[in-house]
Amino acid sequence: MWEKLRVVFTIPELRTKILLTLGLLAVYRIGYWVTLPVVDQYALGVSGGGSLGDLIAKVSIFSASDLSQATVFGLGIMPYISASIIFQLLGSVWKPLEELKKEGEAGRKKINEYTRYVTVVLCLVQSFFYVRWYLMNTSGEGPPPLVDAAFLSAHTNNLHLGWQITTVLTMTCGTVFLMWLGEQIDEFGIGNGISLLIMAGILARMPGALMKQFQNMEFRLVGIGQGEMGVETLVLLIFLFVGVVAGVVFITLGQRRIPTQSAKHVRGRRVYGGTRQYLPLRINQAGVMPIIFASSLLMLPHMLFSMLANIPGSVGQFFASATSLVNGVSFAYNVFYVAMIYFFCYFWTAITFNPKEMSENLKDYGTFIPGYRPGRRTAEYLEKVMVRITYVGAGFLAVVAIVPTVISDLLGVDMSIASFYGGTGLLIAVSVAFDLVQKIDSHLVMRNYRGLLES
Repeated sequence: MWEKLRVVFTIPELRTKILLTLGLLAVYRIGYWVTLPVVDQYALGVSGGGSLGDLIAKVSIFSASDLSQATVFGLGIMPYISASIIFQLLGSVWKPLEELKKEGEAGRKKINEYTRYVTVVLCLVQSFFYVRWYLMNTSGEGPPPLVDAAFLSAHTNNLHLGWQITTVLTMTCGTVFLMWLGEQIDEFGIGNGISLLIMAGILARMPGALMKQFQNMEFRLVGIGQGEMGVETLVLLIFLFVGVVAGVVFITLGQRRIPTQSAKHVRGRRVYGGTRQYLPLRINQAGVMPIIFASSLLMLPHMLFSMLANIPGSVGQFFASATSLVNGVSFAYNVFYVAMIYFFCYFWTAITFNPKEMSENLKDYGTFIPGYRPGRRTAEYLEKVMVRITYVGAGFLAVVAIVPTVISDLLGVDMSIASFYGGTGLLIAVSVAFDLVQKIDSHLVMRNYRGLLES
């Protein structure tokens, strides 16, 4: 492995791409800590609990952001991801956008341009609500609690409208800059830029989680540590982490290979075609999107019930008891979570996988599936196979999604640590890592070197 890594850095072009990518990721991590003007970060961190804090923590995992701290990159790349999802969904139901997708490279560039415009609009809206309902005092009485006291003493107890506009524009520019960084990585670096930014944000949480775990440890044999968790729990957590990662890798790379046969055709004195190939269908066709949709939607009832629980009387008591059913660790919550993951798996697969279009492409290239006539019969067969393997993929996603909750509940591990044992973060990290390795392997194979994963 060390020899292969040495070979990677001996190729000038590949070395330049890797160093440029690392440099741009370092720029992102530096800007991650550039705070907004006059915001009291300590007060912001103290006030970030409750339902809103839980929602912020979950959103921050898959958006390369940290909304618990008011920084220039506070919104992360989530507005761009939301805009991309919107156009991907519209591309399946809106005829003009569907025709634009069929125009090839020119259509793709036009869609990317529209995506950028929508990203800016989403940034303006999200940052406005962030400033108004999170940084400001919602009661409207007294000074905003999250603003530096020295600034308030010099500018009375009210924030000027110009500061709010400046903050909204600053956070919008931060997200647009992240979008530009991702495009630069795509063009001049290596790997998918947006995905690498998200993975960098996920992996950057690991040192803090490990330090928190170490502080909670009690090394009884050595006599250090002040926590209640023993070494045996740490060993069990290590084995569980290796097992979960191995399972995620196995399912992520899992494929259902459908044999195909190309028709023979004669050109002059030569016979072309007649070869047997495979049509690979991924088991986890929907990727990480079902978990993102399910977890985001299930946070909304918890926030709503928490606010309604403040109503005096029996109504407030009813919503207080209902809040415990959707608090993220209850049995009812996990049942709803699994059901929504299954629903969004089939929904997203239906959006991204078109068996009719695939059967037409096979027919155009003179390829067919043995035993099935080209056209409608082939499309029906592909749809039947995808329904079956999607059931398996959804089950895998459901298990991965609830593993952090089970570990946190049974072993008493903090949720910030248990989140690395499954859920959105682990799936994104593994998928992006394999995509990066495949991009590096393509450069190595092109120069007659062995790939990183070849034995």
